[in-house]
Amino acid sequence: MTHSTQNYSPLRQRMIDDMILRKLKPRTQEAYIRSVKRLTRFLKRSPDTATAEDLRCFQLHMVTNGASSHIINVTITGLRFFFETTLENYEVLRKMSTVREPRKLPTILSTDEVKRLLEATASLKYRAALSTAYGAGLRASEVTHLKVSDIDSQRMVIHVEQGKGSKDRNAMLSPILLTLLRQ
Repeated sequence: MTHSTQNYSPLRQRMIDDMILRKLKPRTQEAYIRSVKRLTRFLKRSPDTATAEDLRCFQLHMVTNGASSHIINVTITGLRFFFETTLENYEVLRKMSTVREPRKLPTILSTDEVKRLLEATASLKYRAALSTAYGAGLRASEVTHLKVSDIDSQRMVIHVEQGKGSKDRNAMLSPILLTLLRQ
């Protein structure tokens, strides 16, 4: 039984069902479908007919056309799901490998830059949100989902529920940030 209301090919619907069964997030599902579409456009035929050599040529095509390491790796991950999970064809992926992505250090703001940024906010609410994100290392979506009960002033931690990757975690709470949040 499928959960879709659109008319998809049986192969695509099977992949969608497999992703739903594994509770993949909608954005992950979109990325995986996009990966298979890229391969289909390259092959000009159904993706389930691809051989190991076809996939190798596809990866070479992406590299020579300037696809970023990130796009290549996301595409390979989506194709891995399609071939291993949906088609149960493990052999075809043997010539594909992920690309090493260069790790870059993030830009670190100076104390004065952080101070100017926080002082430029229009209200205490925005200053508290930015201070929490920067001071505790939270993502914007994590800050917006915080509740008062997530702040543990006894242990000086912020409990983040279902952050990136649907994982719970704790972040350090500084005394200065606690004072700001109490305001």
